[in-house]
Amino acid sequence: MSTVPAKNPCGSCPYRKDVPSGVWAAEEYDKLPAFDNETPFQPPSVFFCHQQNGKLCGGWVACHDMTQSLGLRIAASMGIVPADDIEPILDYTTDVPIFETGQAACDHGKRDIAAPSEKATRTVDRLLKKPTPIPRRVK
Repeated sequence: MSTVPAKNPCGSCPYRKDVPSGVWAAEEYDKLPAFDNETPFQPPSVFFCHQQNGKLCGGWVACHDMTQSLGLRIAASMGIVPADDIEPILDYTTDVPIFETGQAACDHGKRDIAAPSEKATRTVDRLLKKPTPIPRRVK
C-alpha cells in the first residue's frame, strides 16, 4: 500500500490555511510543532492523514522538509514507508495554501477550540459522519 499523500491535503487537514480553527482536539494540534525541530529533536514518527488510511498527511509532508524528517527516515528504515514511496514524498508539492510551520498550524487550530465557528462545526459534523481511520504513528 502506498503511503504517498493524496494530491492535495484533505479538506480538514490541520495544516491547511483554509480550514477553520477548532476542528480537531487540542491534542492533535499539539503534535504539530515538534516536527519543526531540528532533525535529532523531532518525534521519531510520521504523521498520517486523519482521513486516508495508510497515507501520510499531505499538509505535514508539504509543511516540513522531508529531507530532514527523522520520522520519515525511521519509517523508511523499518519498511513502514516503502522504498518506492520515498522519492514521491520528497518531491511532494501542493497548490493548497498551508501554514509555514507546525507551530503556526497549531496556534491557528487551537485558537477557536472553546468557541468554534459555524464553519468549523459543519466540518466536524461532516467528519463525524465518515468512517475515519485512527491515525497511525510509528512508536
